[in-house]
Amino acid sequence: MTEQSPQPRLPTVAIVGATGHLGQHITSALVSPETRPLFSQVILLSRHPSWRLSSWQDSADATIRIYDENNLAASFTGVDVLINAIGPSGHDFKDRLLRALPDSSVKIYFPSEFGVDHYVHDFPHPEWDRKKAHFALAQRLLPGVKICRVYIGLFLEDSIGPWFGFDTKAGRYESVGNAGTPVSFTALADVGRAVARLAALRAEEVPREVHIAGDTVSMTGVAEVMGSAGAGEIEVTEVDLEAFKKRTVEEGGTEDPSQYLRFLMGEGKVDHSDGGIGCDNELINPGERYWRWRTVGDLARETGGRPWADAEWPPK
Repeated sequence: MTEQSPQPRLPTVAIVGATGHLGQHITSALVSPETRPLFSQVILLSRHPSWRLSSWQDSADATIRIYDENNLAASFTGVDVLINAIGPSGHDFKDRLLRALPDSSVKIYFPSEFGVDHYVHDFPHPEWDRKKAHFALAQRLLPGVKICRVYIGLFLEDSIGPWFGFDTKAGRYESVGNAGTPVSFTALADVGRAVARLAALRAEEVPREVHIAGDTVSMTGVAEVMGSAGAGEIEVTEVDLEAFKKRTVEEGGTEDPSQYLRFLMGEGKVDHSDGGIGCDNELINPGERYWRWRTVGDLARETGGRPWADAEWPPK
């Protein structure tokens, strides 16, 4: 009788920020029927109970751990993979969380990136500078932990609005620089699925950085897709990239990255394609084996070509 080798132990994954804007989508992916069997435990870390956490616990065999900010280390007992989905207002807490990890069992850490790759930028910005500082601290404190930064471009559902030059209400799009420059968009649910798949890999298989894109389309291309879906003809204009960038950077001092992102789109620095920064979709979802990436066309059909048509911009 041939002796069988033991099955590898499934990892325990924990997420902090489980109910946030993006965190809820990562959590939903972790506890989904497709992904839950890849983990021995899914732990939802929170400061206090909530109905949303309880619903995941009841329906998907997730474990809730209420953490004490004065004793964070105890929250990571038995955790192999930690996903940080805390939003931009929680930088100080993110750093405190890091300082609790050196003596833990965590082998893979996903810091709260999930945006554009700010390491290709040539200017300072408060939000992205804090993320750089967090990563530097993680490298210093966690030399034996695989740290994986996931860059997704722009959130599909949040981005085709007037703050990025897509003025659906007026039927006008304004591009900073060439309107034919490709821009990458990824749906929130697809980010969740991608992170869940990465979290299930062995530490040696996890890349140190990942770029994904649900769809990559220029502003001109977005106008064509939205127009065909019901928006009608959309006027696309261009403004000088260098002048816009110079004015935005010199004014500086704002936590709002929207104007910076507008010139980054024109510079091609939100282009997660093989012709741009690069794309790792095939690593995570080869041939769309696990799911179909949501596209700009999908959003267009769902909104009649007019996403954020009722948005008040600038806000009052």
